[in-house]
Amino acid sequence: MRIPFSVYLMPIFWFALSTLPQVDVWQAVAVFLVLHGLVYPASNGYNSYYDRDEGSIGGLKKPPKPNRQLMHLVLLFDVLAILFSLLLSPLFASLVALYLFISKAYSYEGIRLKKYPILSTVVVTFFQGAFTYGMVQVGVGLAMQQVLQPPNIWFALVSTLFLCGSYPLTQIYQHAEDSRRGDRTLSLLLGINGTYMFAAVSLLAGTALLLWLYFSVGQVGNIFIFLLCTAPVVYFFAGWVLRAQKDRGVVNFENTMQMNKLSSLCISGAFLLMLLARTWPT
Repeated sequence: MRIPFSVYLMPIFWFALSTLPQVDVWQAVAVFLVLHGLVYPASNGYNSYYDRDEGSIGGLKKPPKPNRQLMHLVLLFDVLAILFSLLLSPLFASLVALYLFISKAYSYEGIRLKKYPILSTVVVTFFQGAFTYGMVQVGVGLAMQQVLQPPNIWFALVSTLFLCGSYPLTQIYQHAEDSRRGDRTLSLLLGINGTYMFAAVSLLAGTALLLWLYFSVGQVGNIFIFLLCTAPVVYFFAGWVLRAQKDRGVVNFENTMQMNKLSSLCISGAFLLMLLARTWPT
């Protein structure tokens, strides 16, 4: 179920909290546990069951063969996620249920969105980005009307742009595996250089919008925090791209996971620092 892999989706959680004027700590902890302890592992486990990867996948270099026990565990996590979500609010539980349904459509053999590169990219980047951003805020008590108001809705768009950048990078080393299964992923469609270019443009667009939003709402300090914290990500990504032009061997599982881990930790760290800077007594 690749529970540690849930760490790679943490930036959206911290981002959603960092834009709120105040946060109830215990509600935030509850939302974190529901998403990262139940929802994401259930989604990963379900996808693993239907994908039956033989090569490396996100979080696992040598994935074990899935069995019926995995599906039983997935269903248990699904039920627990919805039940615990209900303790926070019916709306949050509804959003969690919708997320779980969509995540299963990604790999379920009767639908398998993964076969359609453009559609799957739109669905994944929206639901793991803007949708999750709003879902976190609803979970900690924000009304849906407030979630959809500007500039909050523009911050939500930033999260989807960031996902547009990171999503194809998670597929860049799996071209042979995806081709074997008949899946036309976005990265396979774009090719290695095209994937790097698409990721760079999406991440740059997300960063530009984010920095403009911080400037427009008078949070100039957040601009410096974000740029400082994400400098290692830019350095690693640029170096990886340059190395890949000379040696396609570096387009592998290890470098992909290192990119994911570094970007997740650095971006999460940026938003955490923003939260601390806002709440630290002066």
